Amino acid sequence: MGAWLCFQDEAGQGLRPPKGRTWGRRGHTPVVRVTAAGTKRVSMAALICTKSGHRPRMIYRIHLDRGPAKGRRKGFTETDYARLLDAAHQQLGGPIVLVWDNLNTHVSRSMRKLIDARLWLTVYQLPAYAPEFNPVEGVWSHLKRSLANLTKHSLDQLTALVKTRLKRMQYRPGLIDGHIAKTGLDFQPP
Repeated sequence: MGAWLCFQDEAGQGLRPPKGRTWGRRGHTPVVRVTAAGTKRVSMAALICTKSGHRPRMIYRIHLDRGPAKGRRKGFTETDYARLLDAAHQQLGGPIVLVWDNLNTHVSRSMRKLIDARLWLTVYQLPAYAPEFNPVEGVWSHLKRSLANLTKHSLDQLTALVKTRLKRMQYRPGLIDGHIAKTGLDFQPP
């Protein structure tokens, strides 16, 4: 029984929506009013997992940052990543070969200890500045395009929308296959 090949990445979205194109009546420029001031944001971490003979899977977690607090990390911690990987291992039911970037949290001493404690996990780092090899980048691109020009007035509204959009992507294996194919990587054994 082979291992699942999983790619991981993270992204964040604040209350200010990403810019996007839209249509408007001639002479009337559409304006999206934004009330988002401050540093509140939704952090997201996702895995795209593939294995020969199985449909591709996407597993994600959300982390809310409700503003500045001393001594607290804005995004995911080493423990949060370990929980994501444990959940993936349980859902996928097999060993995992993980490929992720060189984020300081991924290469820290405490993360190395957490990885070493999981005998079912093998980790490889992506080359520096090579996001084109990570299919999860396509998930963030797709998500942010769908959020363009939408105004959310609270972090809870934004979180609900992000969760809905990510859940929809989970049930579209063709979309996930497309993100994998766009990397140009060949996963077939020789």
